[in-house]
Amino acid sequence: MDSSLHEVWQAASGSLFIPTVGKDSHFAVGFSLVVLGVFLTFVFALNRSFANLAVIGVPASLALAVGVVYMFCAVGVYV
Repeated sequence: MDSSLHEVWQAASGSLFIPTVGKDSHFAVGFSLVVLGVFLTFVFALNRSFANLAVIGVPASLALAVGVVYMFCAVGVYV
């Protein structure tokens, strides 16, 4: 595998990148994931147990984390 970066760049230029979530739908996906994460967090807060941690707690935190990243991509971060 002795290919230079330029050769890899030229080979990749022929293949078109199509993202899974389009640029116009980042806000809808991000907002729905944040709402789902908040809802699951409230459900987990009502009935906290070790079993619910894996079933509700972890998916809630993942939905919030990914949703916030999508919201950053949708609205931009201006500091």
